[in-house]
Amino acid sequence: MKSSPERLQVKSSSILQTTSDPFDSIIFLFGPTGVGKTDLLTNLDPSRFAVVNADSIQVYRHLDIGSAKASKELQSRIEHHLIDIREPNTQFTVADFIEEADTAIRSIASRGKVPIITGGTAFYFKHFLYGLSEAPASDEATRARVQALIDEKGRAWAHAYLCEVDPASGSRIHINDSYRISRALEVWQQSGRPLSSFDLPTTARRGMKPLIIALMREQEELHRRIRERVDQMFREGLEDEIRRLVAMGAQRSWPALVGIGYREFFTALATGEYTRTMVGEEIVRNSRAYAKRQLTFFKSFADAQWFNASQTDAITATIESYVCR
Repeated sequence: MKSSPERLQVKSSSILQTTSDPFDSIIFLFGPTGVGKTDLLTNLDPSRFAVVNADSIQVYRHLDIGSAKASKELQSRIEHHLIDIREPNTQFTVADFIEEADTAIRSIASRGKVPIITGGTAFYFKHFLYGLSEAPASDEATRARVQALIDEKGRAWAHAYLCEVDPASGSRIHINDSYRISRALEVWQQSGRPLSSFDLPTTARRGMKPLIIALMREQEELHRRIRERVDQMFREGLEDEIRRLVAMGAQRSWPALVGIGYREFFTALATGEYTRTMVGEEIVRNSRAYAKRQLTFFKSFADAQWFNASQTDAITATIESYVCR
């Protein structure tokens, strides 16, 4: 039986022993799309926890329904960071995420709260913990040349070219992930080496030892939840949200619009083949495929403690043990 909200709350009197290091107590909460991360957040004690968003689309303004942002009610109840901090036509890189998350964590810790980094963008967690690779820094001129090629030849060509020059990166970067494709090709152009040949650090930044909680559900249940979530998005007005973006002048090339829930609309509008049913089914299909890729990536965290998302008692006990250590 599922725990009641009262039982899920971690009691204030037994929670945090404040230290001078703001990075000493950090919780990662991740899992595939639709697994139920937000459900857990609703029952945390807002006087002791604050949320740092780790979703690459929720950082953008005007993209609320399709990105499944926490409701305004939840954001007002428990402190949230890194939501609505960029316009949808601007890039938000993993380096930006690390910088913004570091700032948020210092702010949260200064008030005696525990930061919970949560979301579905797996490589944000990886790079936040270990830092960036040794690949060359982004170069504006090279980026512009690569982007011009992609604009001319198309995203499918760019992904195929990446698979040719850097098969390892090509196999793990989705064909619709234009930012990461562009970045990998930029590194290739700058250095003559594949991005995958540059090592990632293997030691945690700042000596961090976060509690890593990974959520899962049985595949059939997860697939059902994904479909229900997509149906709910349409009921909440996803099509109206897309119309507002179009009225703003939104283009398929905008960084924010590569996200699932948005790219399907803009692809359909570009080809003139839009129907609500077709786009809805495409969102469901893409979301399920994305969830599978997320699970594969999250399993690379050797220290993650995996729970079925319904195991609220066990998750609560694990959090209490960590923050009271």
